[in-house]
Amino acid sequence: MKAIDQVTVTFTSRSANEGFARACAACFAAQLDPTLDEVADIKTAVSEAVTNAIVHAYPDRLGKITMRLRLFDGGVLDIQVKDSGVGIPDVDKARTPLFTTGGEERSGMGFTIMESFMDGLKVRSQPGKGTTVTMRKRIARRAGASQ
Repeated sequence: MKAIDQVTVTFTSRSANEGFARACAACFAAQLDPTLDEVADIKTAVSEAVTNAIVHAYPDRLGKITMRLRLFDGGVLDIQVKDSGVGIPDVDKARTPLFTTGGEERSGMGFTIMESFMDGLKVRSQPGKGTTVTMRKRIARRAGASQ
């Protein structure tokens, strides 16, 4: 399946860039004419993915995070958040609700939140090489909207 539009942005793993990533994803998705609830879902999922990369991928240094946004026919938004950080040794365990390697202040709900706000979630990771989180959401076509 070929994307009908896409954009890729790379930014430093600074916490201030989490807001940038949220806004970027929301602006890109706007061409699908999403509802406010759909925009909120997208922003929340992106926030969780980017925050995971900031906190867990680069725990003791700054690194690069790349976010690729693509649109497919039928109103499908594909979001990929990729880092080259420490990686996840056990993805299944990391996807378990309440599991965290980030200390007491982390809830361990990041992947669970992403999964609940998006229609699809894939997590690929290799220790020492980084993690790629891919999320998909279908934006419902509203009456009178053109896509």
